[in-house]
Amino acid sequence: MDDAVDRFRAKGEDGRLADYRLVPGRDPTYADVDLESRLEGALAERGIDRLYDHQAAAIEAVRDGDDVVLATPTASGKSLAYTVPAFERAMDHGGRTLYLGPQNALIADQAESLSSLARDLGFGSRVSVDTYTGRRSQTEKREVRDRRPTVLLSNPDMLHYGLLPHGHRLWEWLFSSLELVVVDEVHDYRGVFGSHVALVLRRLARLCERFGSDPQFVCCSATIGNPVEHAARLTGRPESGFTLVDADASGRGPRHWVLWNPPEHDGNEGSGRRRSSHVETKQLFTDLVTQGYQTLVFTRARQTAERYATQSADGLRDRGERGVASQIEAYQASLRDDRRREIEAGLHDGDVRGVWSTSALELGVDVGGLDAVLLDGYPGTRMSTFQRAGRAGRGTDPALVALVAGEDQLDQYLMSAPDDLFEGDPERATVDPENDHLRPAHVAAAARENWLSPDDDAHFGDGFADIVTRLESEGRLERRDTDDGPRWTYAGERSPQQETSLRTADDRAVDLLADGEVIATLEFGDALRDAHPGAIYHHQGQSYEVTDLDLDRDVATLQSTWADYYTRVLTEKSITVERDRDATPLSARPDTEVRLADVTVTERVTGFERRDATRGEVLGEEAVSLPETSLTTTGLYFTVPVDVEQEMRGIGDFDGGIHAAEHGLISLFPLELLCDRADVGGLSTPYHEHTGASTVFVYDGYPGGVGLARGGYERIEPLLARTGRMIAACDCAEGCPACVQSPHCGNANDPLDPDPAVHLLESLTGD
Repeated sequence: MDDAVDRFRAKGEDGRLADYRLVPGRDPTYADVDLESRLEGALAERGIDRLYDHQAAAIEAVRDGDDVVLATPTASGKSLAYTVPAFERAMDHGGRTLYLGPQNALIADQAESLSSLARDLGFGSRVSVDTYTGRRSQTEKREVRDRRPTVLLSNPDMLHYGLLPHGHRLWEWLFSSLELVVVDEVHDYRGVFGSHVALVLRRLARLCERFGSDPQFVCCSATIGNPVEHAARLTGRPESGFTLVDADASGRGPRHWVLWNPPEHDGNEGSGRRRSSHVETKQLFTDLVTQGYQTLVFTRARQTAERYATQSADGLRDRGERGVASQIEAYQASLRDDRRREIEAGLHDGDVRGVWSTSALELGVDVGGLDAVLLDGYPGTRMSTFQRAGRAGRGTDPALVALVAGEDQLDQYLMSAPDDLFEGDPERATVDPENDHLRPAHVAAAARENWLSPDDDAHFGDGFADIVTRLESEGRLERRDTDDGPRWTYAGERSPQQETSLRTADDRAVDLLADGEVIATLEFGDALRDAHPGAIYHHQGQSYEVTDLDLDRDVATLQSTWADYYTRVLTEKSITVERDRDATPLSARPDTEVRLADVTVTERVTGFERRDATRGEVLGEEAVSLPETSLTTTGLYFTVPVDVEQEMRGIGDFDGGIHAAEHGLISLFPLELLCDRADVGGLSTPYHEHTGASTVFVYDGYPGGVGLARGGYERIEPLLARTGRMIAACDCAEGCPACVQSPHCGNANDPLDPDPAVHLLESLTGD
């Protein structure tokens, strides 16, 4: 590996090598655990004759009756922490375990390893493993129910659609004997999806309660900032009942870390425009696989993975490396199951030398240890960065991880402040099971699964009674008075489970039609931005132009195009503060409060720009007439002190300054919270009627909010300080993609002025 590192250093002498550091290896530490003899023997046959300290600690906590959060890195052996107690209980008395994974590929991988272990236990062990997902036929599902396995692997969607609605008729055998619920990759359950899943798990808890069971939870997580709090909010269990195990005792070899910053385009110094991270990554990738290092690239989009895997193979052939070129693959979620398994096996046994992958390989699918991992652009969070980096490392051999930066704010911030990547606090996961936009559907679903009573407020939280009253007035619940008090049953005509998708908060969607076929479906708000008449829409490597948007039928019509430009919408936006909820003064400016509030965001797409695909220059602008949308959510806001406003006006464009501060603040949200910058919106205005002053708003981009604005409110001071440092460190004069420009801005990034933005942020934080 030293030769590869030397090549990086030599190639990076032009400034591309932004940072290098060596993380030393470590030896594993073990603990003694008494295991059932057959299970001990089956594990020994797999080379597992001792358990790591963290595995032992988690197993003992489960044995003691605690809920457990196991928060350790990739490849640290988390699965044994739930496999051992699950198998022990099945072998002892037929106790059952429900395993929930966020992706079918992960479920299939776990099913294979658990089934193999169960078979090796021999006849009469009572351990049986099966999967129940949407990819199984009706006949296969019926056969699983007939077999009544002691370990059932599924996903939250199937629990929502297929298990809970039929609990009394088909699944009493599971819910009445359920002792353990495993929630794998618990950090993946956040935002809207996580909030939905939190409510599904509350429905699971109340159904188990009716059947007389009270299962423990084992939650497996990557390293996040609030593992116990997040697991408790997700599962509905008290924080005090969880044991946290987060000290990784597994061994690993030394790891070389490289931060690689592509050069600015020739003649565009100071513009913030840099050479493509994809192109840089492709060159590094082909160099590594040519040197014999098995290499995995993580990139953001499916089409990028496919395109650059092909280009990498072509480049290797041009070098005369035809054998290696035939061993390059692309991996992404839309591949068939058998094709994904083929690539995974090839990585594991070495037949595949290099892969371009989306996040689909980030989760715990076993592909063995790799020599090198390249990150094509910052993954968006430190958690994902280190999860993906964990794929590199084979035993005690050295490994290489290189982060190749894009040109946006987060990537460039970390190139200039690498310690924030390596030494910063882990991001916090957010979930909001009391989101009033989501709760009514799950309360209705719970009533269809089993009658409701006033005591169910223990599961659904404050405001449960109001939700029941509303559903009753709408005719979806029917009240019956009994000797034990009121009961409500579901009275609607359609299944509330089938009407509720766990992956979205929007009830309205628009189909995108090309050549008479639906090629994609967008949430209504996204469709107004991305599928308006004249929009250029990219799908599966093909470019389309939207020729019509029919909102009576919720259908957009597309036609293929070779357009060499892209489109960006222009919008008008306003915010109404409905209710102030909390306020906290800033330490450096006690006269200035940051407030958390219920807000309504009103937005309308007014037109769009056509921009040159190569240079980004505006080619033209066109007006459109589309309906206004309204979002009721949570937001944080602060006003600009009068003295600071006067100083900002003396430095530059005041409106551009508050606009730049808003953009910068949003761009760094993912450093504190597990989210994407597109999950957060904002508005800056020189005067707002609620405050009577110039005001900067940042709001949660989902109906009802999913905890992002509150998380930002709780971490506002470090966010403001970081934003000021990030903008100040940029060399551009007018704002660029590396500091304050945003691809989501509805005002075409106009106006922006970094200097007064820095002054504002430094004044608020005392930096």
